[in-house]
Amino acid sequence: MHITQLRNATVVLEFQAAGQPVGLLVDPMLAPRGSLPALRYLGVQRQRNPIVELPAQADAVLGRVTHALITHCQRGHFDHLDSAGKRFLRERGIPVFCMPHDADYLAQRGLQVQPLVGTARQPFALGGQVTPVACVHGEGWVGRFMEHGHGYLLELPGEPSVYLAGDTVLTPMVRDCLERLQPDVAVLPAGGARFDVGAEILMDAAEVAQAALLTRGAVVVNHLEALDHCPTTRASVRALARQGGWAHRLWVPEDGERREYLRPAPASRMNAPDLVAVGA
Repeated sequence: MHITQLRNATVVLEFQAAGQPVGLLVDPMLAPRGSLPALRYLGVQRQRNPIVELPAQADAVLGRVTHALITHCQRGHFDHLDSAGKRFLRERGIPVFCMPHDADYLAQRGLQVQPLVGTARQPFALGGQVTPVACVHGEGWVGRFMEHGHGYLLELPGEPSVYLAGDTVLTPMVRDCLERLQPDVAVLPAGGARFDVGAEILMDAAEVAQAALLTRGAVVVNHLEALDHCPTTRASVRALARQGGWAHRLWVPEDGERREYLRPAPASRMNAPDLVAVGA
């Protein structure tokens, strides 16, 4: 499986399903730099979003997309599905997997929706199994205003299992997925997002460090350096990984970077997936 980081939480997973190439686009935020509203209103950190452009490779990567997967999209969460992302999916007729909660919202915007069936582990349309894992996108009073959504554990034939956490803090449900289900690859958000008031609504570097110690698999960290309310840096995540002794399992991709993971052989499943290629 190839994983390409486009920007923020937007990634593309590429793999084979029934002998055909699949490009699974997750949470497309495709707008140009500065074309979306700021998410901070006080202080010098306030900027219009996204604060960086899509990478030069974006068009080529998006040209290989065949399906999409949405973790959450309502209540103004444009950083996971913006107008440009909706237009891309609609104009290309891309089938969109989502939770039942989001199905009507997406269908009303002209998307080809294929909702999952509830929250239990279930067959996935691309083969294998998918398990939704509930997100908590902020706790306390600020959490009442958030769209919490779901992450997904994908178990695909012949591929490493991949946990796409979605926007969440480190909850018992996330801990359980990492510790008990032991995904081969976990894609975790680390932006430490917060508004001008209230607690963090997203894992930060310290919580990702805690999460990394729950799993033996590879850890991919994103939701970094693309939005004005996400202060965590790539450098801070890498530094904590070195201090904690799990840097050999970590990938903090730059936008546009691509990496390939293979499913571990049965005898080596106690270790992280073998990394076989890195490239754009």
